[in-house]
Order: sequence, then C-alpha cells, then structure tokens
Amino acid sequence: MDAVWGTSPPLFQALGAWALARARRVPFVLEIRDLWPDFAVELGVLRNPAAILAARSCERFLYRVADRVVVNSRGFVEHVVARGAPRERVAVIPNGVDAGAFDSDARGEPFRREVGALAEDVLVVYAGAHGVPNDLDAAVRLRNAAGVRFTLVGDGRDRGRLQERARSLALPNLVLAGAVPKERMPEVLAAADVCIAVLRPLPMFTTTYPNKVFDYMASGRPVVLAIDGVIRRVVEEAGAGMFVPPGDANAMAGAVLRYARDPALRERHGRAGRPHVETHFRREAQGEALRELLREVVGEG
Repeated sequence: MDAVWGTSPPLFQALGAWALARARRVPFVLEIRDLWPDFAVELGVLRNPAAILAARSCERFLYRVADRVVVNSRGFVEHVVARGAPRERVAVIPNGVDAGAFDSDARGEPFRREVGALAEDVLVVYAGAHGVPNDLDAAVRLRNAAGVRFTLVGDGRDRGRLQERARSLALPNLVLAGAVPKERMPEVLAAADVCIAVLRPLPMFTTTYPNKVFDYMASGRPVVLAIDGVIRRVVEEAGAGMFVPPGDANAMAGAVLRYARDPALRERHGRAGRPHVETHFRREAQGEALRELLREVVGEG
C-alpha cells in the first residue's frame, strides 16, 4: 500500500481512511466532493447542534492532517483553507467531461419523438434531480409560446410534487420524462435545443461545478444557467449561455424565449461551449493531473 485515499462526503468514512493511512504509515489524500457539513446544514438535512459540532470538528481535523486535500472546484479552496488545510497542500482537480461521448451535430430524434417534440419545436431540457421548480414555473409562463416545449429528465424526492403540480396546471408544453439510463444522456442532450441548469439560491451552491453543465456544453447546447458563482464564470467565459438570477422564473422564461426566437444565438452559444470544456475540463487531463499528484505524494511519503 503506497497511499490511502479518503473521500467526503461521507465525512466520517474519511476519518477511517486517515486512521488506516497512519496505521500503515503511508500518505493520506483527502478528496472533497462537497463541502460537508455546510451543504447539509444549509439544506436543512443536518440540524442537530451536537452533530453539527462533531462534524465540523472532524472536518477541521481532517483538513489539518491530510497530506493533500483535493477539491473539485476552485470555489472550495478558501473554505478548506479557512478551516485548517495548509494552502500549499490543497490541489484543485475539477470535475471533467468526456466530450467524445457527446455528438454536437446530432439531433436525438428518437428522444424528441418520445416527448412529442416536432422538428420545428424548440425543445428545452432540464436533466438532473428534480427540486427547485424554476423550470416548471418558466414553462407556466411560456405555456402559450408557440413551438416552445419543456422536458424535465430525471428523478428525485420532489418529482412527485412536481408531477402533481404539472397535472393540476394541465401544461400542454411540458413533459416529465423520468429518469433515463446514463448511456442515453448523449441522445437526450442531442435532442435539446436549449438546456437548463438550476439549483436553490443558497450561498454554498455558488462554489460548485455541477457536472450537468459540462455535459450540456460538451453537447454543443446553449445553457440557461440559474446558478451563480464559479460555474457562472465558466459559462460566461466560454460565451456558452445566459445567466439568470437563481429563483427568478420570469428571467428564466425570458432567456428561453430569447433563444427560441433567435436560432443564430442558440447556434453561437451552443458551439462555444464544447471547445471550452475540451480545453479546460477534459476528463483525460484531469485524470493525468490526479496521477501526477499521487506520484508526488507517494514520492514524499
């Protein structure tokens, strides 16, 4: 054994990884995928004061003792440093995408037929866990916009509630497609003309790189982004979409309508995304960066 890799969340699993590393006298590398427990506290999942205190104490301990702390977003760096990680031990290896899995020239006709989208329709796709209803609310505002159709792909604990609301509103322009196998996602995104990314308007979400945004960009589709922070900078630097304030369904509807009425803008923003993620977020490059980090850590051990 040359090193031990621990990942959080779950935070306490990473504590076990540290103990194993010290028992074997090898380096301990801590991967941070989410800023736990802060995410759990903001989302209301973790509420017990004693549990929060214990989790934060564990978090600070692990940041101090890890030989390297690997974060998947630049937005995480200041958080982990403020809680005890030596800055020189923090490495950023962001989420990446295999752009070769997506065909930006495809049209995803089988999926378009499944959701009832005609060739001339502008199909707006959200893919991911169902939670914030901004996309559904935007569909309500555009229910009379000819040729604009929304499809929500995925699942999640709020899907039933969204289904009930959609049924009560009798929206003619909305289909809740449910979850699809991962291998079908390239076809789903190829069927889209516009893609939506939305998270709750919470401060912690400004630090994240949601994978779905990279998939949208690799698919060559313009992004309506209702997430502020580091991922907004990615999309705007690429010229790959439009930012709308999180929680503002009117702004989201306006951005969708602008894309629907301007095919040239859709094309320009969609085409800009793929080369950007191929240059800055290519999965093969992230894998090589990780291999190099592990060689370095093992060499120091």
